[in-house]
Amino acid sequence: MGYKCIEEVTEILDLLYKHGWDERNGGNLSYILTEEEVESVCDTDKVKRTFTYNFDMSSIVGKYFVITGTGKYFKNCLKDPETNLGILKVIDNHTLGLLWGYKDGGAPTSEAPTHLKCHIERLKVDPKHRLVCHCHPTNVICMTHIHDLDSNHWTEDLWKMQTESIVVFPEGIAVLPWILCGGEEIGIATAEKMKEYRSVVWAQHGLFCTGKTLDEVFGLIETIEKAAEIYMKICDKPRLQSITNEQLLTLAKAFKIDFRHGIID
Repeated sequence: MGYKCIEEVTEILDLLYKHGWDERNGGNLSYILTEEEVESVCDTDKVKRTFTYNFDMSSIVGKYFVITGTGKYFKNCLKDPETNLGILKVIDNHTLGLLWGYKDGGAPTSEAPTHLKCHIERLKVDPKHRLVCHCHPTNVICMTHIHDLDSNHWTEDLWKMQTESIVVFPEGIAVLPWILCGGEEIGIATAEKMKEYRSVVWAQHGLFCTGKTLDEVFGLIETIEKAAEIYMKICDKPRLQSITNEQLLTLAKAFKIDFRHGIID
C-alpha cells in the first residue's frame, strides 16, 4: 500500500485484535494525522461525503483524523484498510468530511462523538496529543464486576500490583459506571474525565486510553491490563506482602514522577 501512517495504525489494530481486546467489531480508534500524512494518501480538498454531529467542534476545525468504521472488525483492517478505515477532516463546527476510505459506503464508528469530545479535551491539556483508543481488555472488564468503581481505589490498587504502574499512569485511572454506549451521556462523561486522566474505564465494557503516539497508547493499555490481570489472579488469595504507600512514594521520588496526590500520600 505504501501509506506509512495507515500501515502504522493497522498494525496496532491488528495487535489489539490478536491480544483479544477487540473481538468482532468491538472497539474503535481515532488518530490525528498531519496534513503531510494525509497528502501521502489522498487529496485533502476532495470531500466525498459528510457526517454531521450536534456538538461544538470549533476547536478542532481543520484537523484530520483516521477513524475506524462503524461495525468494522479490527482483524480486517490490516488487509483492507480502505474499507475499514476513513480519513476525515473537520470542516466546520459540526461536520466531518470524508476524504478517503469507507469504500463500501460505511461511516465512522458510532463512538466517533465520544472520541472527538475526548480529543478536544486532551488537546487542551497536551497540544501533542493525537490518539484515542477504545478496547475491551478482559481483566479490566473482570475487575469492574468485583471491585468498587471509585477511581481513587482503582488507581491505588493497580499502582500496587506492579512497580511500573505508577510510572506508566501516574495520573491514575478514571472509572465510570455502566452507561449506554454510543450515546451522548457516555461521551460527555468520558470527555469530562479526560480533563484529568488519559485512561477511562467503562464498567462491564472496556477502556478508553489516549496519548501522543500509537506506541504510547498501546503501552498504556498493556500496562493497565497487566495490572488488572495480576489483581484478578490474587484478589481471592491471602497476601503476604505488597507494594506499600511508602514504597510508591520512594519510587515516585526516585523517578521524579508527578503522580496524582491524595491517594497514597
